[in-house]
Order: sequence, then structure tokens, then C-alpha cells
Amino acid sequence: MTNTIEMEDLMHLKLFESVTKISTRYTFIYNNTLFFCVLKKDLSKAIGKDAANVKKINFIAKKRVRILALPTEEKDIKKFIESIVSPIEFSELEIKQNEIILTAGSQSKAALLGREKRRLKEMEKIIRDYFKKSFRIV
Repeated sequence: MTNTIEMEDLMHLKLFESVTKISTRYTFIYNNTLFFCVLKKDLSKAIGKDAANVKKINFIAKKRVRILALPTEEKDIKKFIESIVSPIEFSELEIKQNEIILTAGSQSKAALLGREKRRLKEMEKIIRDYFKKSFRIV
């Protein structure tokens, strides 16, 4: 999965662990939202009762926070990407041997690319780190 952990990511991971009491090493930022990935069995514990842990991390980090289930199989890739780009919807996700191709309409494509392709670059990094594949939007 993720190859290197930067200092900012390390601080976020330490904050996450101190609040939720769950250890993970998977975190990334997409569209100014801080994402943490945990095992599916730990997801409800990480979120906390009435999303208390999410709210606490949100308050301390001063960023929107989302907690996702860590994709374990190739069939989980579509759900993982849908969760990241939500509420933007896309029509199709094609997974090839070493490439992921996302098909979207013109409005969704513009939202997925972002200004100066910022969101595209963030998503390419996420896909490369987690799945060792290239990514493109059609």
C-alpha cells in the first residue's frame, strides 16, 4: 500500500490513534478532506458513537475528516473510489491490469479534475500508493 509516510501524515496518524485507539498507517488528503483507512471490522469503532471521534479529529485538525474501510480485494476498488469522490458521481469504472479508467459526464469530469487538475493529481497519487496502478479520467 502506501510506501512513504510524510511528517504531516505522521502527525495525523498519531492524532487518529490517540482519539480512536485504533492503529492504522493509511491516510491521505483529497479535496481538502483528511481520509483515514481502517480495517472493515474496526470501522464503527473508529467513527465512534454518534460520530464523536470524527467530530473530535475534525475539531483538532481543523479539516473535514472521513474514515473509510481499507480495500482488501479488487472488487472493493470501485466502492473505495466512490467514497473518496462522493458526492460526485461517475458512470463507469474500468479496472485493467495496471490501469484504472474512470468514465464520467462533462460536469462530473470537470469536478473530478479540479482547478489546474489538482484533484486528478491527488487521485493519481492515491491510486498509485494503494493499488500500484495508473489512473485516468475519460
